[in-house]
Amino acid sequence: MRVLVAEDEVVLADSIAEGLRLQALAVDTAYDGDAALRRLAVNSYDVLVLDRDLPVVHGDDVCRAVMNAGWDVRMLMLTASGGLSDRVAGLSLGADDYLPKPFAFAELVARVRALGRRARPAAPPVLERAGIRLDTSRRQVYRDGHHVALSRKEFAVLEELLRADGAVVSTEQLLERAWDEHTDPFTGVVRVTMLTLRRKLGPPQVVTTVTGVGYQIP
Repeated sequence: MRVLVAEDEVVLADSIAEGLRLQALAVDTAYDGDAALRRLAVNSYDVLVLDRDLPVVHGDDVCRAVMNAGWDVRMLMLTASGGLSDRVAGLSLGADDYLPKPFAFAELVARVRALGRRARPAAPPVLERAGIRLDTSRRQVYRDGHHVALSRKEFAVLEELLRADGAVVSTEQLLERAWDEHTDPFTGVVRVTMLTLRRKLGPPQVVTTVTGVGYQIP
């Protein structure tokens, strides 16, 4: 899942982003509304965590622009104003969910994941295929009943492969879903991550390479 955090409090924005990355999500940040709109125009995000009181371009105007452009992203609006009228106003602008500050980070994660499930075709919380069992909520992976310890990127890549339900996933799709915008697509990070993922899953190999196309778990 790929998330954009648009928040002008830099420390808070970076803290949210790092916390979501620890949940194996790909996260970009924007510190004002104009930067958020520029990132939304060139990247495909599942969820936008949007501070309502952004500078340069107000969060309300970002929300309106997203709706007018028809971008397929779910919006979680954050604000220090938690009154009923404020919540209604935010949702009326097109936000999918509303979370007043201060908030518990666990609740933010839960809401982001819930919106992410709505942004993409629904998938069960536990994905299983070829003897692999991946629990998205607990971030645990098992192969034939044995626990497999994976890094955040390895987990994210395996989740994308399992979500594909046997279909081939291209390198470009993996980069889009598991890495943020600062990743150099020519560094071979997908190939290296795939090597370590295969090693940790152990024999016999379940992730196959489809030459010139991508990877799959048939």
